[in-house]
Amino acid sequence: MNETSALEVAAVRAAEVADGGRDFWSDDDRAWASRAAAEVVGADAPTDAFLARRAALALERIGTREPGFARAVRALRWRSWIGTVIVAIAFAIGVFVDQVDRTQRINILAPPVLILLAWNIAVYAVLVASYVVHYGEPRAEGPLRRWLAFLATGGTSARARGPAATRRAFVALVADWSERAAPLYAARAMRILHVAAAALALGVVAGLYVRGLGLEYLASWQSTFIDAATVHRIVAIAYAPGAWLTGLAVPGVDAIEAMRAPAGVNAAAWIHRMAGTVALVIVVPRLVLALAAWLFERHRAARVVMPVDDPYFARLLRGLRGGVARVRVVPYGHAPAGAVVAGLEAVVARVFGGTAALTVTAPVAYGDDVAASLDPAATTLVLFDASATPEREVQGAALAALAHLDGALACVDESAWASHWADQPSRIAERRAAWQRLAEDARVPLVVAAFADPDLAAAENAIEAALARHG
Repeated sequence: MNETSALEVAAVRAAEVADGGRDFWSDDDRAWASRAAAEVVGADAPTDAFLARRAALALERIGTREPGFARAVRALRWRSWIGTVIVAIAFAIGVFVDQVDRTQRINILAPPVLILLAWNIAVYAVLVASYVVHYGEPRAEGPLRRWLAFLATGGTSARARGPAATRRAFVALVADWSERAAPLYAARAMRILHVAAAALALGVVAGLYVRGLGLEYLASWQSTFIDAATVHRIVAIAYAPGAWLTGLAVPGVDAIEAMRAPAGVNAAAWIHRMAGTVALVIVVPRLVLALAAWLFERHRAARVVMPVDDPYFARLLRGLRGGVARVRVVPYGHAPAGAVVAGLEAVVARVFGGTAALTVTAPVAYGDDVAASLDPAATTLVLFDASATPEREVQGAALAALAHLDGALACVDESAWASHWADQPSRIAERRAAWQRLAEDARVPLVVAAFADPDLAAAENAIEAALARHG
């Protein structure tokens, strides 16, 4: 999935998950988005095409109701001018670096050229060492990359305004997108930084040439601690690439001695050597690295990975394939009341879509094997009653049987228990904690709710989290 589509899909996912109360995006809206997208792309369309089209349609409608959220999503899109501005600033800094003193002298031992050379060589060494040491490992983002990602996402200015659900959606989106797009931003940051480094070096050289058109520069050197022979060795090594490229050999020791300040020679040949060295040591390698980063960036921008196997996307994809979710409720040791079944139907419709087919089986007798009632072709909710004291030998054994079975979840209905002890909330909390401990011992995700009058948003979130954990 490409970068733009992935961001829109992540935005709609965050909005639909955060808006559990259906404040600005109802169940009918969600069904409409899936149905319209399926009609546009067709039932045989790739998963990415369906999800991208649905997200685009949903964002368009959400934007008419919550324009602040739509603006915030747009603010998260990458703005290419950021890279251009950074590169332009780097070039300008290079041009205006003061490397000529008031007597119009270029000190062949002074910054910025030698400092730039040393810095870039150190960077190459670090890149090679990091690649060798961390080969095959996930790459952590450095501070510069995090700064560029901060700029890319609009910093703190890109905040959604509106209802609490909208703000929660945007916070969830930023957290999800910053993690999901991290490899892409890393490649993008590397490209920009490499080009900026080349632009800085080119700016330094360009400044010398431009100022040299109207002024005569003298090349010289001065030092308290080193002699002409040492200076010769330093410049012969430092400017060897430029000397080779331009054909201007570095002068001998005597010529170097004759350049000691306050004496000097015309700096044109030295500027050419510096420019050639900068080109070979900084500009060309940095541009090659930038090209490699750009290729990685293009690849990652076209292939942002979305977690299409989680319950949220599985529910959406049923709208594309035309399938109906089959959900079986297997009561354990009790027969659920009609209000509980109705509440379960409402929760299942929220979690699995309005077309989900819910079946309530005959209760499993107390102490019998619950695994025999499971259907591998359906999602099974094994329903316990919180009024029953959870025992390790009975309910614990039933929970343990679910630990390694796909598509089976444990639910505890506390409707009757909570109603009976409504004036003693501590008793309700104690019983809930007892069931949770039993489930944790069995390593099974557990959903506890008063299904006779459920909090639909909370129950939906709990079941989706349990499905994700189970998967």
